[in-house]
Amino acid sequence: MTQREYVVYDVFTDERLTGNPLAVVLDSDGLDQAAMQNIAREFNFSETVFVAPPGNPAHTAAIRIFTPQYEMPFAGHPTVGTAIALAERQNPGADTALLVLEEKVGDVRCAVTHGEKAAFAEFDLPKLPEQLELKADDAALAAALGLGPHEIGFENHRPGLWSAGVPYLTVPVANLQAMETLRFDGPAWLEVAPLRDSGVPACAYVYCRETLHHDSAFHVRMLVPGPPVWEDPATGSAAAAFAGAILHFDETRDGRHGYWIEQGIEMGRPSRIRLEIEVEGLAMKSARIGGHAVKVAQGALTF
Repeated sequence: MTQREYVVYDVFTDERLTGNPLAVVLDSDGLDQAAMQNIAREFNFSETVFVAPPGNPAHTAAIRIFTPQYEMPFAGHPTVGTAIALAERQNPGADTALLVLEEKVGDVRCAVTHGEKAAFAEFDLPKLPEQLELKADDAALAAALGLGPHEIGFENHRPGLWSAGVPYLTVPVANLQAMETLRFDGPAWLEVAPLRDSGVPACAYVYCRETLHHDSAFHVRMLVPGPPVWEDPATGSAAAAFAGAILHFDETRDGRHGYWIEQGIEMGRPSRIRLEIEVEGLAMKSARIGGHAVKVAQGALTF
């Protein structure tokens, strides 16, 4: 029998048993796509990462990311968690580490800083967000979220479809009360949400300006219409797409801008995502996603 080492991290948090759990299989040599999909289904986390040697020897590793149902070209919490896992495994005594992970979306540069409580990783977006065409009215979106049409939007923020590798339908809502009371209707969402190229509908990324933490810029929830319907406690790829909405609606000026995004609170898995945007000529020049991660388990797959 072959043993394959794995680790489990809680990502976008510095506290165990919060944030978004991630399994990282540290040796995927010999596993085909069907086997990786089955292992991801066995872990049953929102994503599982499989690590392989890089195509370019100057890079750190090649990774593939699977949900229990399908493969993802890119995802934020798997990138952060895997960067920290590999840095802690390969350079346990180093204060910082620079890594390049080869993902389906492209090469992703990561920087890891080891702190007293938890390591922090950030990565440059391999693809800047772009706005896609959206054909859905407020009433239909509100109905799928169990809200009234008057609760959709705040200031000049309106629903939009944005992608930085994975599309999300971003829906601004009035306040925290709307966030807490929304009831997501997956089948109704499937009727109004546009399909990705893969045939999977765009997920709901619901946000408001009102927050629970004084240093947070936005409070968000990310909901997957399924099947099955589920909520994600921290979604880096959605924050990457959301950067486009922030720049567009807030008309962000030139310079560097940083935002803490709080997520997962309603489901008891509080998370914090760091988003940084660099603007030049009123256009996005670059953007980064960052967060902490802590190891909660390790073991071996045997088969």
